[in-house]
Amino acid sequence: MAKDLILITPPFTQLNTPYPATAYLKGFLNTKGISSFQMDLGIEVILKLFSKVGLRNIFDLAQENNSIISDNCHRIYALKEHYLNTIEHVISFLQGHNATFARQICTPNFLPQAARFEQLDGLEWAFGSMGHQDKAKHLATLYLEDLSDFIVECIDENFGFSRYAERLGRSANSFNELYRYLQGDSTYIDELTLDILAERLSTVKPKLVCFSVPFPGNLYSAFRCAQFIKQNYPKTKIAMGGGFPNTELRSLSDIRVFDFFDYISLDDGELPLELLSIHCLNPKSDDNNALLKRIFLTKDGAVYYNNLSTRSDYKQSEVGTPDYSDLLLEKYISVIEIANPMHSLWSDGRWNKLTMAHGCYWGKCTFCDISLDYIKIYEPIAAKLLVDRMEELIAQTGETGFHFVDEAAPPALMRALALEIIKRNLTVSWWTNIRFEKSFGQDLCKLLKASGCIAVSGGLEVASDRLLALIQKGVTVEQVARVNRNFTEAGIMVHCYLMYGYPTQTVQETVDSLEMVRQMFQLGILQSGFWHQFALTAHSPVGLNPEKYHIIPDYQHITFANNDIQFTDTTGIDHEQFSYGLKKSLFNFMHGICFDHPLQEWFDFKIPKTTIAPNHIENALAEEPVLNTKPNAKIVWLGNTPLVETITKSKKGHSWKLLKMTFHDKSSYISITVDYQHGEWLRDALANMLVANGKIATYGQLKTDFELQFENFELFWYSKPIQTLRNYGLLTL
Repeated sequence: MAKDLILITPPFTQLNTPYPATAYLKGFLNTKGISSFQMDLGIEVILKLFSKVGLRNIFDLAQENNSIISDNCHRIYALKEHYLNTIEHVISFLQGHNATFARQICTPNFLPQAARFEQLDGLEWAFGSMGHQDKAKHLATLYLEDLSDFIVECIDENFGFSRYAERLGRSANSFNELYRYLQGDSTYIDELTLDILAERLSTVKPKLVCFSVPFPGNLYSAFRCAQFIKQNYPKTKIAMGGGFPNTELRSLSDIRVFDFFDYISLDDGELPLELLSIHCLNPKSDDNNALLKRIFLTKDGAVYYNNLSTRSDYKQSEVGTPDYSDLLLEKYISVIEIANPMHSLWSDGRWNKLTMAHGCYWGKCTFCDISLDYIKIYEPIAAKLLVDRMEELIAQTGETGFHFVDEAAPPALMRALALEIIKRNLTVSWWTNIRFEKSFGQDLCKLLKASGCIAVSGGLEVASDRLLALIQKGVTVEQVARVNRNFTEAGIMVHCYLMYGYPTQTVQETVDSLEMVRQMFQLGILQSGFWHQFALTAHSPVGLNPEKYHIIPDYQHITFANNDIQFTDTTGIDHEQFSYGLKKSLFNFMHGICFDHPLQEWFDFKIPKTTIAPNHIENALAEEPVLNTKPNAKIVWLGNTPLVETITKSKKGHSWKLLKMTFHDKSSYISITVDYQHGEWLRDALANMLVANGKIATYGQLKTDFELQFENFELFWYSKPIQTLRNYGLLTL
């Protein structure tokens, strides 16, 4: 089973699905004939930890160390036999086995309960009286979080399900603290991690070990693993790449980092990894003059950035399909952390991860790292190739759910993707991140829904037109409201990222932003949201030009990580004080309650009254229908072949024929009656507009064809029968 490379995601990222970076890289390496093995250390450690043996060790260790202090942890320890008797059944259920166990979990007093179960209010709202599976997942998640609290207090203060020792990696301008921590003894969780790693290294025998580190919460464990490899496998080369080094380690100069890693790669990993593989696997090329791509290493006792290769990065069409083999796909556990249907998409169910386009087609938002290649270099993938990859992943994994992990999926490509999915008659579920731009009209949203789109998330940020313009978001609040309405009416769930504390934001704008959000939830056009406080990053336009945004950054000497920057807002406003009230109000709005509460009730300090009219968003949604269609607009028919019936009408000695057309869908039917000859033309035209037939007409083509036989296409197209069809699947795109 020996392989050239091993690709590792260190603990911890997600419980429900593997982080996709190693699968992307393995898929690429396959195209180059470079053998590799991949593993997600996070899920393997979690499964060892949350087993009967693992928990017994945890309880014994806590007792030996006299580290049980709080009443909550004393309670958990007192119930340890109940935890030991249930843990493996709960994990198995969360892995998708034994669905009938959900009813047992939902039985009062079946699971041992500690502090996390005090959050149980609202279960009926979230799951209703029949949602046993989701309710059981939520209860089982609270049960695991109770155990997590015990581990944090009694065993390892840095533990977290989706992050580990995150504070050591976050904004660590200096390597000192992390380095000191690595000189200390390994923790119990470290030992579990290193045992699994050692076992895998002994079977795979790689010449190069590559750690993909997406977040600060993966960094410490990556260093601890690299330290272990250096001590026990000194001839094995070690590299780090991924989201964390791409954003945070661009100013790296501390030579001590290379006591742990031989190489650190920046930006797209395909070409750097190919060149690094050649460099490491071929001893003849093992010198510091190798033509590498975006690689930090040491040379002459100092950190050296080798970017000598003149080769261009691979196009997205050339990098291959992600390969999930080796990963323990059937072992991931689905959890529901909070009773919110959109948030559950991040933690419930296993999703195949794909990208529609490299980078961001907009690339202007001033809070975003738009100066970095992963945002700056925009390159879409052809829809046919995307769906080819979807079919390959379905065949490989057996999963038909897809999360497109784009910065912002391009509307035109989403349309092409949806048409290709429908054309191939694929049954899939998918979701992605978007910009709320006006391209998402009612008909495009209906098409996306028909192709399997179930949810979108996007940034409303600060719901203030002045600040949206300063952010260069390219949208207005009213436009976001209309797009949200279009998605919601199509049956697609909408999640908004919300921001407060943006430079120059006033207290009045914060209050008015909350009122805009309140109105969107009250009107039912927004289902989910989350407030984030603005963070200044080094590679964003705000970070690069702070004086333009009236902030004073607190720059530190950088030898290690450089991304988040502390700053002083010259307005002097304490934005942090709004955090609790904004989040508490949003929690209630998502439950569909408290819309009539004055905004002042959410805060324990005086705020100004909102200046937003109570019907502002409602008025923004009151659009006049547009009776004007561009000649190149695509016309798509999502319905099926109608049942037809000829009707003869007579009046004052004259008779004429009408065509009654009845259209059935999965839940209902409609009928329209039109002039017989017009009906014959319409029936043929609809057949030619079925996406499954691979033919899509334009409005101009339909008009020309109609007027070869009849007059005044517009009068026919905007007639009541055709408008009825337009509400039933006749789309203008």
